[in-house]
Amino acid sequence: MPSATYLTLLRMPGAARFFLAAAVGRVGLAMTGLGIVWLVHARTGSYADAGLVTGCFALAEALGGPQLGRLADRFGQARVLPCAAAVHAGAIGLLFATGPGTVVGAALAGASLPQLGACSAARWAALLRGPDGADEAALPRAFTLEALANGLSFLAGPALVSAVGAAGHPRLGVLLAVGLVSGGSLALAVQRSTAPPVAGRAERRHAGRALFRPAFARLVALTLALGVFFGAMQVSVTAYAVGRGTPDLAPLLYGVSNCTNLVGGWLYGARRTAAPPTRQLTVAAACLALASLPLLVLDAPLPVAAALALTGLAVPVLLVLSSLLTEAAVPGAALTQAFTWLGSASAAGSAGAAALAGRAVDKAGPHAGFAIGAAAALGMTVLAASPQKPLWKKAQKTEMRVR
Repeated sequence: MPSATYLTLLRMPGAARFFLAAAVGRVGLAMTGLGIVWLVHARTGSYADAGLVTGCFALAEALGGPQLGRLADRFGQARVLPCAAAVHAGAIGLLFATGPGTVVGAALAGASLPQLGACSAARWAALLRGPDGADEAALPRAFTLEALANGLSFLAGPALVSAVGAAGHPRLGVLLAVGLVSGGSLALAVQRSTAPPVAGRAERRHAGRALFRPAFARLVALTLALGVFFGAMQVSVTAYAVGRGTPDLAPLLYGVSNCTNLVGGWLYGARRTAAPPTRQLTVAAACLALASLPLLVLDAPLPVAAALALTGLAVPVLLVLSSLLTEAAVPGAALTQAFTWLGSASAAGSAGAAALAGRAVDKAGPHAGFAIGAAAALGMTVLAASPQKPLWKKAQKTEMRVR
């Protein structure tokens, strides 16, 4: 049974504790950006101001996240997470100020946002890494749990902060978000037994070179393209629903995609595939591209929902495989930073695609936005299928063992 494999994984010493701590904090992470929108709009009455402040927050997070990951690799999660949480909480306080203090607070809050997902993924890699490399059966399930936790947080978090904001308490939504982030960060920091060991300077310098290798650069480019897909789809689905005069249809379409996303991730992690991870990545990207193409011409709600459901099945597989290949290509001494680079690339792609798709939709309708998402999926397929040579013995050993 799928539940047995996941439960077995969580029964490993300390695994359930650090996974749940990071999962709680992730809900706060998913609430923060939207909470800032509600807070600034409630105070100024302007969505333009809210978008500017939230954009500063997102940009600072994309730039600051890898630096926090680097610090965690250098000094350890137990030292970095409490400091990041304290700075983040103080920066949130500046958001309640008026004038330039709001923008400064948003930028500082984004730059200091604890990278709980990357820290949790690094703990799984350290926990499952043996003398001959990581366990190829357990590690995909562990990264699947991470993808499921992330998906659930972005279902629950925005819904919670929107409910609080709609009830007339936008400040409470932001305070609840920072409380969850700080609580999850501190709960993760005190669990020292499962934290990745801190490597020496020479080992970190050697590991850091992997971040500049073509193998890892390819993964960053692939997650950037996946972010473009996310951003284009968000704008296009909303434009499609509003253009039909049924704006209430948008959350239903998002819900269909999110539900199949969770189901697809759960089923993928529950089974073991004999194909090498690189080949699986190519197949998953091709499936995403094929599922996206009908959206260029479909107009009826039911077929559109079916196509979005199919795209949702492929997305978690891509996320899990990206994490799995990153763990294989980057030594443990720089792994947290590597995971944060993937998150930053996805966030940057999503932000840029949202702006690009918005212009395309204004000029040619929602199908133009769907075309940007399909193009990003095709780009992922080309990247994944292009010839590549494992540059690290660890990556080569992983693929040989899976074969």
